[in-house]
Amino acid sequence: MVAKPPLDQGVGLGDLLIKGHHLPRQLGRHLATAAFPTTPDGYHRLLEWLRAHGEVRAVGVEGTGAYGSELARFLRTNEVTVVDMDRPDRKARRANGNSDSVDAYAPATAVLSGRANGRPKTRDGIVEAIRSLRVVRHLAIKSRTQTINQIRTLIVSAPAEVRERLRRLPIYHLIAQLARSRLGADLADPICAVRTALRRLARRYQHLTEEIAEADAELEPLIAQAAPGLVELVGVGTETAAQLLITAGDNPDRLKSEASVAHLCGASPISASSGRTNRHRLNRGGGRQANHALRTIASCGCATTPAHGSMSRDARPKARQRRTSSAASNASLRARSTST
Repeated sequence: MVAKPPLDQGVGLGDLLIKGHHLPRQLGRHLATAAFPTTPDGYHRLLEWLRAHGEVRAVGVEGTGAYGSELARFLRTNEVTVVDMDRPDRKARRANGNSDSVDAYAPATAVLSGRANGRPKTRDGIVEAIRSLRVVRHLAIKSRTQTINQIRTLIVSAPAEVRERLRRLPIYHLIAQLARSRLGADLADPICAVRTALRRLARRYQHLTEEIAEADAELEPLIAQAAPGLVELVGVGTETAAQLLITAGDNPDRLKSEASVAHLCGASPISASSGRTNRHRLNRGGGRQANHALRTIASCGCATTPAHGSMSRDARPKARQRRTSSAASNASLRARSTST
């Protein structure tokens, strides 16, 4: 837990891109302003400047997962509590204007008032290594999908001599045949040109497939080391386990309950009650990639768990009866419309 700092000892940092920083003290009074470069030397000078105004208990940093990640690591190394800041409120920004000073001063007041008390990810352990490797794997999968889509498009518009031999082949045989195909000498000929393009795309597809396999071989032992019990669960594979670990971070102790994990993954119900109406709606926020990972795990569990399988078998006759009755009613409606 991050304790609320005393009013006379809170420290807030603002927009790292602009490098504007503010230090408020008692009653939120503006105390000083300074700019520092986002370099190791700049971080040391920043910390010295902060400590010159008093004891530093907490620092609010925006963008701890992007531009502020190295600053957050530096402050934690120097035993300074870091508070993760959300982006500035748009309504407050419209009311107060937008400037470097205002953007830097807003996180300081949020830390002092206690509105901001989130703990950022430490990003200094094995989960950060998994995240970096998974970025490359995700990009390779996306590129491979684009490559096979482009191959299919070229085949559709290719001359009949090329199209008829390739249009019905499955992906594996198609890629293998295109990768070992011979090229012609006259690139001005459309047939020769499309064969050349298809061969290059097929070899790119093979290269991306090898890259994905290498990434999986690197990720599997890291995930097993970071969360051995997670990968043993039904429906949890390398991809879903990596995503859940990245969402939790290297310091999962910042998530205090199952409710906080559900809210972080966008799987918690949101109250939408009003007056005598008492209801909830789906949570559209949270990490959508983590939400997709949970859905994948749940789908696999429903398909493989015996309890769910027995329930689905019991429900099959009723579902079949409903489909039959629905088909009969539709047929009767069509007959009535035809007779009229």
